[in-house]
Amino acid sequence: MIEVDSTERGVRAVDSAKTSIEVETDDWVSAEQSLALSRPVDTTLAGETSVLRFPPVFVVAERLDGDATFELGSEVGPIDLPPDEYVVRVDGNVLTYVRFDGAARLEKPGYEQAIISFPEPTTVTLGFRSRVQSPPETMTVPRTPAGVATALSHFPAGHRTATPDRSFPTMRGHPPLVEFGDETDVPDVVAERREAVDVELTLPPRLDYLFPVSSLAHYLGATVRTEPAATPTLRTPDRTRELSSLPEFPRECAALLRRAFMLDCLVRNAGPYGTDLSETRHLETLGLDAAALYDRPISSRLDAYLDAPFERVSEAFPEWHLSMYVDPTFDHVETLPYLLSILPNVFLPSSEPLSGSERLSRSLDDFYRRQESSVSVDLVKPDLGPGRVHGWLAPSAPIDVFKAVPSAYSNRFDYRRRASEPISVVAVLNDNEMAEEHAEAARIYRHRATELDLDITVREHLSTDELADVFETSHDLVHYIGHCEESGLRCRDGNLSVSSLRESNAQTFFLNACGSFHEGVELVRQGSVAGAVTFNKVLDSHAARVGTTFARLLMNGFCIERALRLSRRRIMMGKDYTVVGDGTHVLTQSENYVPGEIELSNTPDGQFDLTYEVFSPSAHGGYYQPYLPGNDQSHLIGYATSHRLDREALTRFLDIADTPVVYDGDIHWSNELRRELE
Repeated sequence: MIEVDSTERGVRAVDSAKTSIEVETDDWVSAEQSLALSRPVDTTLAGETSVLRFPPVFVVAERLDGDATFELGSEVGPIDLPPDEYVVRVDGNVLTYVRFDGAARLEKPGYEQAIISFPEPTTVTLGFRSRVQSPPETMTVPRTPAGVATALSHFPAGHRTATPDRSFPTMRGHPPLVEFGDETDVPDVVAERREAVDVELTLPPRLDYLFPVSSLAHYLGATVRTEPAATPTLRTPDRTRELSSLPEFPRECAALLRRAFMLDCLVRNAGPYGTDLSETRHLETLGLDAAALYDRPISSRLDAYLDAPFERVSEAFPEWHLSMYVDPTFDHVETLPYLLSILPNVFLPSSEPLSGSERLSRSLDDFYRRQESSVSVDLVKPDLGPGRVHGWLAPSAPIDVFKAVPSAYSNRFDYRRRASEPISVVAVLNDNEMAEEHAEAARIYRHRATELDLDITVREHLSTDELADVFETSHDLVHYIGHCEESGLRCRDGNLSVSSLRESNAQTFFLNACGSFHEGVELVRQGSVAGAVTFNKVLDSHAARVGTTFARLLMNGFCIERALRLSRRRIMMGKDYTVVGDGTHVLTQSENYVPGEIELSNTPDGQFDLTYEVFSPSAHGGYYQPYLPGNDQSHLIGYATSHRLDREALTRFLDIADTPVVYDGDIHWSNELRRELE
């Protein structure tokens, strides 16, 4: 659902996750009739105007006859479009299309706005599509391996296409939900939406095979069957491929998924939504004809991909965005649709006890937050497969991954009911010694309140009843700064155990308190989506540095796991922080849909080596274009570009980047670092 409201400067479209895009115009006049817009959108708005202004995002204009496209990326135009029929795609947080007939100009002056202007008032239709996936239908299957196979076979009903465009994140809809019952019951709308695909996976009737194959089957749209004592097999009409047995089976599934997905990302550029993608240069090495493959069925494309020498170019593609380690139990089957909505690798969990050498000595205890008792957590070291971000849906508390909680994923949909309300943030200070972090966090939140629709509240020295009321009241982020003991979060009159809450209505949280892991997990079970917590004691100064950096990253569109991972780089004891719930969850939006980050270093000749990357687990398959000199191609999200800049070019870029920069061993914000370098 998208709501479109008038503003003083134009119109604003807001979706159910409070993600928005503002379209500025000087002379908008509403119209009743819309131009035909052959794109999937949630709502449209028709009017007449001479100019439309958007955030400085990637813009692509396409002639409706399909013969020409015009990209407004980092090499800023202007681009003059001759009179014709056009649809313009604006890759904002809410995907926006502009349909018009006639001439127009595209430009991005100073990288401050993307502007579409017309020589005279022109009739346009604006189409808005949310990137947020809606709660889908529910199907019922028996609580058996064969029932799980039936569910896997119908999860692809959420996809919007069987072409290589499926590799775009916006073309992969949420799979239908699943529950167990005595009989199979697949809603008609699910059965009708599932496209017939002649790819089949045959497996032994065991959950430890069905879970690892789930993402591969989902992306391919394969039919999954179980047969007693079967050898794992992948079939298309023209070939049969036997797969490895356990324990190699999960990694082979991950490798096949990455091959099929990444090569679809190349072949899709021969279709109507293609772009000048830098990775397409590998097609010649692979011996693939994108134009010939684009319209072929998935099975035929898969056969061609399996014959291609992908190993020659594999390292040139982004690392896989997300790997989930899932205990293969029937209790976790109902969580699979939520996980598959962003297409992770699915591995079987294994771990070993954490050795003392892998944690810094606790001899610094005298400097830790002073308290008589502190909650500690027994940690394990997980065996990790390939992946950029890792989530753990299994018993124990692992380091270096987020601790997934099944209820987090269904809880996420509950917060969409408040889409029209401002983002509510509460900062709670229950520790006078941490006043510096509190003040800085409050400053960051208030600063973003001028750019986002934020409602900021600052509370101090709360009682147990008052803190319980904070968590039970609808808020989008609760940032608690204080202490945690075995009996709960410390308040002025005792400790609050999260288990005593009626429910949690805090969408996200940061419990910046010693040993808050268990309380954080309980908050998710009580209704939250995700939050940052600590395993053990943390230094006051470390807590302040992590807390304020986390607040800024979260308010600028980073997912919770990524925000905490970057924040942890600021301190030695980074492994004492982790995320519980859905670590891929994003609370607020970045102006550029997916936020970027920079690593910067000096060169011996006085210049700077800059690495720029755009990454989000939920945007896998998307692309971006950095606003840097000499860069006129797009890159897949997750691919880092490298640049050598002189001081003048660097300061110009930092002035417009609005992104974190890792430089000289610490994290800086781009505009602040620019002032330091001047």
